[in-house]
Amino acid sequence: MNIIDILKKNVNTKEKRTLLENFVALSVLQGANYILPLITLPYLVRVLGPEKFGLVAFAQAFVGYFQIITDYGFNLSATREISINRENKEKISEIFSSVIVIKSFLFLFSLIIMSVVVFFFNKFGQDRLIYYISFGMVLGQTIFPVWFFQGMEKMRYITFLNILAKVIFTVAIFVVVKESSDYLYVPLLNSLGFIIAGILGLWIVFKDFRIGFKIVKLEELKRQIKEGWYIFISTISINLYKNNSILLLGLFASNEIVGYFIIAKKIIDVLNQIAGIISQTVYPYVSAKIKMNYKKTVQFLQKVGLLIAFYTFIMGVILFVFSSKVIYIISGAYFKESILSLKLMSFVPMFIGINVPNVQIILGKGLDKKFSKTVLIGAISDIILNFSLVPYFSYIGSCITVIIVELLVTILLYIEALDIKNCQIS
Repeated sequence: MNIIDILKKNVNTKEKRTLLENFVALSVLQGANYILPLITLPYLVRVLGPEKFGLVAFAQAFVGYFQIITDYGFNLSATREISINRENKEKISEIFSSVIVIKSFLFLFSLIIMSVVVFFFNKFGQDRLIYYISFGMVLGQTIFPVWFFQGMEKMRYITFLNILAKVIFTVAIFVVVKESSDYLYVPLLNSLGFIIAGILGLWIVFKDFRIGFKIVKLEELKRQIKEGWYIFISTISINLYKNNSILLLGLFASNEIVGYFIIAKKIIDVLNQIAGIISQTVYPYVSAKIKMNYKKTVQFLQKVGLLIAFYTFIMGVILFVFSSKVIYIISGAYFKESILSLKLMSFVPMFIGINVPNVQIILGKGLDKKFSKTVLIGAISDIILNFSLVPYFSYIGSCITVIIVELLVTILLYIEALDIKNCQIS
């Protein structure tokens, strides 16, 4: 039996075909997420050097906090609402308009907060231009309606627009960035890619989906804020413990040390994306089905979890064994700090990957508060560990913090998902 026959046999309903289409679309995006950063990363490390590369990465991690604020949690809460109401165009227009209005206010709020930090703290003020240029990524992400495309289960739009942005960025990097003094062009090009993708995303929503912008009542805005609150706390908590290692290392160590650590962290982040892509693919399906047929949905998620676990374990072994060769290929030098960092964090993608079914179960059942509580524990633990370890152990403290926190969150989410399962049985 060939692959075509297998697909015909198993992909025999509209829902399964939609899932397959979304998975293929996001897998293409994943391929681009693997290949394009691996093309630019070695080039940037060599041309900019560890110090300027570290500064660029630090600025990106800093503005990443404001991307979290403007996202608010709509990538899950609004996705869920649009998924449920996708046949009601009037309701979708209301959801779309409400989310855009709220995100716009959050963008302005974020810009004010960043300006205060940049002008009143010397660590940021001495390189303030790079932070404002990097902030363009926040604008692009604010207007890019990824939550809309996810809710409508039209992931091919996300794929096309993201790849377009990344290709623009990748090509421009090789054309424009020629020496370390060109480091400001990196966040500039990145920001332009985000903004162009965002503008095109809005254009597609208006043109292809015929969704109009409408004036929404204050009550609806309040409802959307309330609906996304616990997911927002969850999202900001998750991103806190994913980005804190970079930000806090930058506060206690030089840009050069940050650069060494970032080389390894970037490789790990690329591998982490596979779990995110699969999670994005199945989330609308799980949200729509888990309350109707819990047992069947959980069986589906268990298969997904096994697939991710197998993949990430194999990649972890490869990274651990060949860490020095991987770092040399990426950076052109055997930076011992990068090699040790990669070796220590090689199995972190596996911890994140096996979390996907647990997260889907908890959020699919609408238990946003439970999820928020769990990841908030992770965020608090991350802050405590970073401040305890990084001043004394530098980048090694950052690596140890990443490992402990990801493992802790994995265990806590498993316990929460198991509790839900036991309640369903009883």
